[in-house]
Amino acid sequence: MGHHATIYGLDIETDNSEDGLDPAVASVRAVALSGRTFDELYVGDETDILRALDTRLASLPTGVVATWNGSAFDLPFLADRARILGIDLGLKLCLDRRLTLHRAPLPGHAGAYRASWHDHGHLDTFRIYGGSDSAAQRLSLRSLGRLVGIGGQTVHPARTQTLSNEALHACAPSDARLARVLAERRWPAAARMIDRVEWAEAQHVEVAAQRLARQDRTVAAGLGSVIATY
Repeated sequence: MGHHATIYGLDIETDNSEDGLDPAVASVRAVALSGRTFDELYVGDETDILRALDTRLASLPTGVVATWNGSAFDLPFLADRARILGIDLGLKLCLDRRLTLHRAPLPGHAGAYRASWHDHGHLDTFRIYGGSDSAAQRLSLRSLGRLVGIGGQTVHPARTQTLSNEALHACAPSDARLARVLAERRWPAAARMIDRVEWAEAQHVEVAAQRLARQDRTVAAGLGSVIATY
């Protein structure tokens, strides 16, 4: 993909009331999607968020979904939550142990993933700016954005969307835009790092669902033992 592809930044915000890094515990509270001509924020019921996002990505011209650490966090988190909720997404993931992690993977996961979403490829912008020899590895997405002079713009949500939290309004769209602009600024390098996964190699990501099922079986077995003693 030598030409400059259309890039869509994506970022998620999760429920941090217990453990926002564990999809078996935390739900998705918001997903932001950023294109050259739009910044969109999906909030509300988690099922509605995932379905609306999937529908929107299916409708967009073929391009590249850009994330920051999405290979290890955003995308497998979304896949796990979709499996728990019984939602089919056009998100295709394939575990790739060659991908370098700069933090622990999601609970129960073995590493990071290559990805595609419908006809879109995927680009984890951390791989461009946060390599092992880069000071950016120690920076958050927002810190890096400030260093390169990006961020701080006002975001206007779609008219049909309501905001449940001002922090979600401020942070999620800004981070999605940052991921997109960072990819655009280093496109020649970014073009060589785009992930693609075909349906034939896509893997079912259901780590969180399996953990919850095991917990339910353990609880049921414990209740059975208690009942049997009476």
